[in-house]
Amino acid sequence: MKAYREMSKEELSVLKSQLDREFDEAKAKGLKLDMSRGKPSVAQLDMGMDIFDALNSESDMTSREGADVRNYGVLDGLAEAKQMMADIMGTSAENVIVYGNASLNVMYDAVSSSMTHGVMGSTPWCKLDKVKFLCPAPGYDRHFAITEFFGIEMITVPMTPQGPDMDMVEKLVSEDESIKGIWCVPKYSNPQGYTYSDETVRRFAALKPAAKDFRIYWDNAYAVHHLYEDRQDQLLEILSECEKAGNPDMVYEFCSTSKISFSGAGVAAIASSKPNLDCIRKAMTIQTIGYDKINQLRHVRYFKDFNGIREHMKKHAALMRPKFEAVLSVLDRELSGAGVGTWTKPNGGYFISFEAMEGCAKAIVAKCREAGVVLTSAGATYPYGIDPRDSNIRIAPSFPTPEEMAMATDLFVLCVKLVSVEKLLAC
Repeated sequence: MKAYREMSKEELSVLKSQLDREFDEAKAKGLKLDMSRGKPSVAQLDMGMDIFDALNSESDMTSREGADVRNYGVLDGLAEAKQMMADIMGTSAENVIVYGNASLNVMYDAVSSSMTHGVMGSTPWCKLDKVKFLCPAPGYDRHFAITEFFGIEMITVPMTPQGPDMDMVEKLVSEDESIKGIWCVPKYSNPQGYTYSDETVRRFAALKPAAKDFRIYWDNAYAVHHLYEDRQDQLLEILSECEKAGNPDMVYEFCSTSKISFSGAGVAAIASSKPNLDCIRKAMTIQTIGYDKINQLRHVRYFKDFNGIREHMKKHAALMRPKFEAVLSVLDRELSGAGVGTWTKPNGGYFISFEAMEGCAKAIVAKCREAGVVLTSAGATYPYGIDPRDSNIRIAPSFPTPEEMAMATDLFVLCVKLVSVEKLLAC
């Protein structure tokens, strides 16, 4: 394929006329496809319906340690639920508190508590002149929404295939006491699908922040979400690395079963050091009488152990893999060599990240919507919704069928070509 930048104006004009015709034909199909968010498909949700058979009216509702899960008590989670969540994160049960149904809520609470009451006795952030967070980008829009909601200044840190630009991270946190945290999706990152290298994890653990209350917000959302059995990314365990580096209190790690069992009806957890967890428990005694222990027990009885989770995730992979491959096949076939975009090829997670020509992402997303395919808003993967290059587009293959994904990607590619040609003709 001839690169578009190498074409003459006449060649580009001819190509544009052809693409305009194809776009009109695509619009006439009346497509209504949504790949804007990383939602599990109906088939994935159906796959886990037998979790409801793990408990019934005849079930023993007593936990391993003898607690009646129908009653008050066991504030920070059942011991067996702590073990289940620890196994997912690769840490020890003693480092874990189990919450309710969503890790996003736990992250929000962590920021909110820091604003109003500080971190382990430090000055509450609301009493400081300025509070800042580092935001590796492209990144997770809901992370950025939390810090924006609390009026925290967000500083963009570029992402690389090895993780955030650690030279920049190390410099900024060591020099600026107002930087209180950094958002991280360390495994199969949202949206690029990158996994932080061992060196990156060790550099995180060895940070020397100016702020004593600096915390790494380590959202391990895709810890077990592999697409392939024979090529799985591995992530170094952050809590033990922080301990080795003499920074045992520096990290909050979050995870949930939202994309393992049911979205919005799973189990969420935080892992951290004992001093951090003790502070969290103190607040929990005021905030809640206890989270849903019946749901915790249901999950433990269903999965049984970590092998049960791994086997269940193989079923997820079998459904997800063809969708990712459908997208990548179309991108490779239609855009390789055109010089109008690059894309990631992750081994797991829920997203593919596409980098269009600078200044084209918003126009591509608008064109797709015009023809019936909804994508995540351009800019959503950056703080304040502003992508300085207007180039990143997040593709979420999980919800549609593989056939729908192929159709949606055909249209996406058509829009990429059309907008790119228009951009080059305007130069």
